[in-house]
Amino acid sequence: MIAEEFEPGMKPLRALEMADALGGFLDSCQLEEVPDLSRIAGLAEQDLAAHWQDSARFLGLAVEAWPKRLEALGLVDPAWRRATLLRRLAEAWDARPPSQPVIAAGSTGTVPAAADVLAAVARAPQGVVVLPGLDLDLADGVWDRIDDQHPQAALKALLARAEVSRDQVRPWFKPAVEPRIEARGLARQRLINEALRPAEATDDWRAEIARLRADAAEAGQAADPIKEGLKGLSALSVRAEEEAATAIALLMRETLERPGETCALVTPDLDLSRRVEARLARWGVVPDASTGAPLSRMSAGVLVDLAARFIETPLKPQTLLALIKHPLTRLDLDGASLPDAASALEEHALRGPRPRDWADVQKRLDKAAEPSRGGQPLPEWKAARLSGARALAARLETLAAEALSVFTPTAAPDAAARALTALIEALAGQNAWAGPDGEAAALLLSALIDGGGSLGAVCRADFAALVAGLLGEETVRTGGATHPRLRILGAIEARLTRADRMILAGLEEGVWPRPAPVDPFLSRPMRKALGLPTPERRLGQTAQDFVQAACADEAVLIHCERRGGQPAVRSRWLWRLEMLTRGANAEKTPVAIPAPEGLADWTRALDAPPPGPARFAPRPMPRPPVERRPRSLAVTRIERWVRDPYAIYAQRVLGLNIMDRPGASAEAMARGNAVHKAIERMTLMWPHVLPDDCEEQIEALLIEELTAHGFEEAAMARETPLTRNCARWLAGFEAERRARGVNLLIEQQGTMTFEAPAGPFTMKAYADRIEVGATGAAIMDFKTGGVPSGKQVKAGFAPQLTLTAAILADGGFKDTNGPIPADELTYVRVVGRKKAGEVAVRASGPEAAALGEAALEGLKKRVARFDHPDTPYVSWAAPQFMGNYGGNYDHLARVWEWHVVGAEEGDSE
Repeated sequence: MIAEEFEPGMKPLRALEMADALGGFLDSCQLEEVPDLSRIAGLAEQDLAAHWQDSARFLGLAVEAWPKRLEALGLVDPAWRRATLLRRLAEAWDARPPSQPVIAAGSTGTVPAAADVLAAVARAPQGVVVLPGLDLDLADGVWDRIDDQHPQAALKALLARAEVSRDQVRPWFKPAVEPRIEARGLARQRLINEALRPAEATDDWRAEIARLRADAAEAGQAADPIKEGLKGLSALSVRAEEEAATAIALLMRETLERPGETCALVTPDLDLSRRVEARLARWGVVPDASTGAPLSRMSAGVLVDLAARFIETPLKPQTLLALIKHPLTRLDLDGASLPDAASALEEHALRGPRPRDWADVQKRLDKAAEPSRGGQPLPEWKAARLSGARALAARLETLAAEALSVFTPTAAPDAAARALTALIEALAGQNAWAGPDGEAAALLLSALIDGGGSLGAVCRADFAALVAGLLGEETVRTGGATHPRLRILGAIEARLTRADRMILAGLEEGVWPRPAPVDPFLSRPMRKALGLPTPERRLGQTAQDFVQAACADEAVLIHCERRGGQPAVRSRWLWRLEMLTRGANAEKTPVAIPAPEGLADWTRALDAPPPGPARFAPRPMPRPPVERRPRSLAVTRIERWVRDPYAIYAQRVLGLNIMDRPGASAEAMARGNAVHKAIERMTLMWPHVLPDDCEEQIEALLIEELTAHGFEEAAMARETPLTRNCARWLAGFEAERRARGVNLLIEQQGTMTFEAPAGPFTMKAYADRIEVGATGAAIMDFKTGGVPSGKQVKAGFAPQLTLTAAILADGGFKDTNGPIPADELTYVRVVGRKKAGEVAVRASGPEAAALGEAALEGLKKRVARFDHPDTPYVSWAAPQFMGNYGGNYDHLARVWEWHVVGAEEGDSE
């Protein structure tokens, strides 16, 4: 009705939120027995804002349509039925009072019909109404000033409706207790009630305190009534929610050390209660929690949410991985292991840039199944994993196609819910609906199938948002408590619960009490004209819950100074209690609200680091056995070895390889690989004569390779102009180089082995280009980032080209047909910016060959040094030249501890 008659096009989740608010409004009207609902449409006068007039118009439509809808369904409004039954019972008992004993206990009669039933019970010959926490000692002047926010407001309204004065109420029967315990209980009750008296009546707080003390002295009581009321009451202010949860968990755990005693945490803050449960779990303690957990955080709820998000974006790597790794997922892959297949799919298809389609996923898996660069076939176990990954991808593609078939491009929510249910059962079978969370998820989807058709068509994104919103609103209670002496309760559940130790937490404004509820449909004048109660009435009921809990024998009040990283204001009730106590404090009668003894120290010491100065990790210097050290390295790895030996240790000895993040955006390395591949293809396609449209051909190759390497449309908007510049520069570069009449060798692999103390050592090189001329060869390496300076090359910190020259001089490249001396070492930098490219010659002529020989000698010395078991793989051996080379293993080497914090000197002794 909301989507069709009031605001067509409204999103389903928003429509459900408005429907929930509308349901609350209709219930309120029925319970308050509003006589003429037709007046609603005329409540908004012309001088009110337009949105109030729209609300009134909408409510006018709703109150007319709702009865017709109920009549068509053959049903009645449950709130109307409840109010009507109470009204009929009140009328019947007024006409014919029950002769048998009737006791009504615990109700405050906020609903008019319920209040009339209580009045009828009170008038019955054997009827008794037990009022919870009525303050018989509050001064009459103060009683008259009570407003809706006061804890006694509901009881005052009930007595007024029943035409019973407060002095006519008699104390309820109490079992015999020790006089000192009874006196302490009465003192606590008096203290809390005085603290929460109406703000307009606090001007005589000091006089009232003096009166209380005088009355006690006159009655022969030696103890100060304020001090007596504070016995067993304590308050603790902590810095943040985490500290509050730890303190509460410690209190509850400490209660278990007291035989037979019980403890209850009362808080409306569900996040805090979940934190406390997590803290108690470290001791294996599971309390009896009434709050439950949101379905969205439980196993079945997570699966439903992931499946809905899979329908929204089937190829989003994070969603896909979470879905196939969910504990409930059980896919039959014809004998292949699902965990192995999921792991292979993640490693080879989902890490790095997001795949564009399912064909791209299969293409990546096929590429991973190709022989290695050296021509070695895949091991059998790896081929089996990739085969399973291909089967898994095909199965997911089929499931996605079936789930998406109902969206054209939108679908009715009920049809989408059926597709979602089928998808979940295909993934997890009937086990998805087992257990309390599974049953709750099944009920939620069943309700969406039954009633979702009226919400209007939704796209896939709106459907995923709708499912996520519904899961977040559903709470599941699972039980499973291992310690029934510990309970976690909400404020309402705590009304009927008593414990030896009551912990009241979340005492911050906005949490307990929460702000007055905002009516999305009616302004305050409109509610008053309709006869509905003020929003503040709920605050009064909440205050009454606080009073009842705070009057326990032992009550601990917990307050956080900051919430969500922001300063928090302490609850008005705690603030008033502190103000009253401070006013009662005097030199002869010292009183204060104590903090729980030792609790703050326990809390801060629980997870505190060991005493003394911080012990930062020293610079790592691993010395693995010589036989475990690498016996072959590529020249690029040797360059890393020179700067950061620890990185070689982590990669080649520990076997820790860098993996891209799932769905990571294509970054600098992917761009470099794409440019390399485009240049390689260009050279292989036209090895001798360049085409006339060379620039256009190079640009097309660059765009094709960038797309293949995962650059998305948004990134290509930036890359396209750079690509055009690169193509123009590369066309000129190629024409100039080929005019020299050289022979081009592309992507050549060369090796060289020499003897070392621990055995032969092999270095490998993959040369981007070797230009063989009449007197020697030019070695080129294409870069899309920075290039090493000539000083770094000559000093040996960038030996990639010089060691490649050594391999070339040794005849290590097969296609050169023998040794060739290097006569040029060049970096070709291709960026496409204002300076589109750069040819950086680092050595030429005899110097190039000499640098190659020097680099080889240096490498042999390095290998010999590392063949000694005492030589460590030091982290950041040449930090002044690290530049952009650091990063991948720095966290493992704990660089921030020994280098940034500055503990290196102290630990290096």
